[in-house]
Amino acid sequence: MVDDSLKQEIQSAYSGFLSSKGLKARYGQRLMIAHIARTLSAIPTDEAGQRKGGKPLAVVEAGTGTGKTLAYLIAALPIARARRKTLVVSTATVALQEQILLRDIPDIIEHSGLDFDFALAKGRQRYLCHARLDQQLSGGGTQNQLLYPDEVAAQPEAQQVKLFHSMADALARNTWDGDRDQWPDAVDDEAWQRVTTEPAQCTGRRCSFIRECAFFRARENLLDVDVIVANHDLVLADLALGGGAILPPPEDVIYVFDEAHHLPDKVINHFSFQVRFFATERWLEQTLRAVRGMAEQLPQGEQRALIDGLAGQMSALLELQREASPLISSIVNEGLEARGGGDVLRFEHGIVPDLLRRQAGELMQACSGVLAEADDVQEAFEEALDKRSKQIDRELLEQWLAAVATIQRRVEQQMGLWRNYQSAGEEENPPLARWVKLVEGLSAAGDMDLCCSPILAANTLISTLWKRCYGAVLTSATLTALGEFERLAMRAGLADLSECAVVPSPFIHQEKAELRVPAMPCDAGDALAHTEALIDMMPELLRQERGTLALFASWRQMLAVYDGLEASLQAQILKQGEHSKHEMIKQHCERIDQGEYSTLFGLASFAEGVDLPGDYCRHVIIAKLPFAPPDDPVEQALAEWIEKNKGNAFMEISVPDAALKLVQASGRLLRKESDSGHITLLDRRVLTRRYGQKMLDSLPPFRRVFES
Repeated sequence: MVDDSLKQEIQSAYSGFLSSKGLKARYGQRLMIAHIARTLSAIPTDEAGQRKGGKPLAVVEAGTGTGKTLAYLIAALPIARARRKTLVVSTATVALQEQILLRDIPDIIEHSGLDFDFALAKGRQRYLCHARLDQQLSGGGTQNQLLYPDEVAAQPEAQQVKLFHSMADALARNTWDGDRDQWPDAVDDEAWQRVTTEPAQCTGRRCSFIRECAFFRARENLLDVDVIVANHDLVLADLALGGGAILPPPEDVIYVFDEAHHLPDKVINHFSFQVRFFATERWLEQTLRAVRGMAEQLPQGEQRALIDGLAGQMSALLELQREASPLISSIVNEGLEARGGGDVLRFEHGIVPDLLRRQAGELMQACSGVLAEADDVQEAFEEALDKRSKQIDRELLEQWLAAVATIQRRVEQQMGLWRNYQSAGEEENPPLARWVKLVEGLSAAGDMDLCCSPILAANTLISTLWKRCYGAVLTSATLTALGEFERLAMRAGLADLSECAVVPSPFIHQEKAELRVPAMPCDAGDALAHTEALIDMMPELLRQERGTLALFASWRQMLAVYDGLEASLQAQILKQGEHSKHEMIKQHCERIDQGEYSTLFGLASFAEGVDLPGDYCRHVIIAKLPFAPPDDPVEQALAEWIEKNKGNAFMEISVPDAALKLVQASGRLLRKESDSGHITLLDRRVLTRRYGQKMLDSLPPFRRVFES
């Protein structure tokens, strides 16, 4: 139950916003505000202000046009301030992040009566590293190449040097704060890589430039604001560091995850491991030479002995990896041959062969030895910096410390992979996915990626986030699949922790849009016949509206349909792969503005996050039900686990996933309440298969025309 003072503050802010802008309340928006306020207010809190149990997660599916940002800020901010928590708003895309920062929050502050401070949180690599800039300008490129052999070439080009001098001048004049996004011109990635740093390479408070550090200044600014706008990757990176390294500690945060349907996949990517085997061997060789080079610059003594010890452990790891190479290559080759070829060997149920498991155990122990020595070297270098030792030049010492940190990061990644490969997968529930992917084959120029990944994000989210945070809001236009939250609950670990709700869209779908499934001579399961049918039908479909978005399930079919059309139709099509997504949309809109016909041919990335209101999109063509291709090792492992536990992977995974993607694709049509148009689905399985009706029921209530 929301207490009276908070209820009054929320209601006053909402009514004030509507009145100031001359708007009427949206029913779905009101329901969303109420659901979030009730859930967050009901969180039990101890005397220290920390959560003690309860259901801290408010999950809300709210369709396009609901006004989600206003709803969750109006509802959550007063509660966060009353509980003395920071509100962290996290998005999956830059476009939504910019919208919230540049439009939504300023609009709410101006019209709602809520007065609050906000800031944007970004990762370290969006900021310039003063130490790296100084190294580039003082001719330290050669030293950088020694310490970071797999990074950019040693000496910057003349144009880059000119840019770096301009940056140094702007910093000196206080006309730039070191934020890449605030530099007046676009900065080439290679040039920027020279003057930024990864967390592992940063010496932190021991750096000579700590007082000027752009990242730490930005980090300190986050401590005094009410609302922090971030992204899912940054939140997960902070959690991977233990929480509180970049953002406030989770215990002091109420999170809002907008575009929350992306969160489980982001978690899987963040907590997976990958080692490119032969590239890692080459990195070890290069880095070992660099470490020995460090030792040669030191007199005999404790520090020299420690670096020699690190070199010895790295040499042992390198030798062990060389010995393991033929064994692992043989296991992979034999496994692929037994499966009839291909370039991906997935270990069934996540269980690797005993020989590889034993080899992984030895490599894990060798990595552990490197890390133990690296920790000692790091401690010695930090002590030397703290004592301002005159034995080693301070700048060189800082570079060495950053190099050791890089070694630690790279070896920790290797150790994580080997640890997961040597464990007994039989006891994991759910199991990890483990696989090897060939890169250009096992030839002289080839390599292989050894990979390991969770198949569900649930356990990771529960342990690192849901059990720690004070509260969270998860929202998106697509959180349910087949009308239920089970898919999200399984993937994100929401069971017993969440209160879920679906609020209605303000769009009148029956009046504004039509869903048409035309008669077709074939089943979409017959790939060749279906593609021929699309080629025959596409000319008529592309002439119905000036602005059309055609979505395909595969590159092969999209290119085949395009190639099968006459030149006059090809001229009106902008197909994915020819230009960037941003450039395609720009050209498309320009054509429509000039009164021309224009069609976008795209894949899954165009089925989400594409905003084409009004005439820019009056017709959405969906070539095929968006079932995922059965070639992703993580999804294969998930399906295998479900089948092992007497489930039906197709009905529990494939159909809900495809239904959600179908909703996302159809959502490209109506972007504003004034929009109208039609959707053509060229896949009659939605009418002929038993799962089809469930998919149709999960769609918004469009007018329906099914041809026989």
